[in-house]
Amino acid sequence: MKKDINSLLLKKNRGEKIVSLTAYDYITARLEEEAGVDFILVGDSMAMVVFGEENTLGADIDVMIAHTKAVTRGAVNTLVIGDMPFGSYESSDSQAVKNAERFHSEGGADAVKLEGGNNRSVSRSKAIIDSGIPVMGHVGLLPQSISETGGYRVVYSDRRDELFEEAFALQQTGVFSIVLECIEEELAGELTEALTVPTIGIGAGRFTDGQILVVNDILGLSGDFKPRFVKKFVKLDEMILEALKTFSNEVRDGVFPAERNVYHSREEK
Repeated sequence: MKKDINSLLLKKNRGEKIVSLTAYDYITARLEEEAGVDFILVGDSMAMVVFGEENTLGADIDVMIAHTKAVTRGAVNTLVIGDMPFGSYESSDSQAVKNAERFHSEGGADAVKLEGGNNRSVSRSKAIIDSGIPVMGHVGLLPQSISETGGYRVVYSDRRDELFEEAFALQQTGVFSIVLECIEEELAGELTEALTVPTIGIGAGRFTDGQILVVNDILGLSGDFKPRFVKKFVKLDEMILEALKTFSNEVRDGVFPAERNVYHSREEK
């Protein structure tokens, strides 16, 4: 049975933690579904971890939708959310709805995510929801706004009123969940308790309703990128490097391909 947005609310109400990860391709999405994650976000973090850019601002909507399509093929029974990239919803409500519809119709996404809780973001979220597409909100640190904020900054209690105002404005529009990014733990816990919709933390401590991380980070495939809130669960970079070196050596030494790796004529048994 396919997981949907209502399953997240049920988990919050039962006090069960929500588990989520990003994915950008078919095989990773398939494995995440097999692992039992509650939802998959096709994040604009793809610009950094897949294309090597310094931030998420260069994420392209056409590329995002193509990768979303791959993810939905790999995780047919899991809730998949498309992350609307910078430039895909800022101009107008109609632009936001049009691009959200593309994520839904072309990419197969079940919902979309927008950053921010200011008047513009609230208006865009409401328009998309009114069009029939579920929306996940996002407050706290906003990677798409680093040019405006001056970089990646943790949100502390001195911004409590602003944070609460934005989160409750998004909840009022009908978002089904809100990502809390890089927020002081106690503040994130207080906000989680006050909201009726589930909160998903990334660098927001232990008291949110769920957690999300970039899959490349937990697998050890992000190089020197080591923010405090990330835990590396396996060092795939070391394992892959060793395999690549072994392959290179075997080719140079004439060990690969071996007899069992080649084809002979049909006459030979």
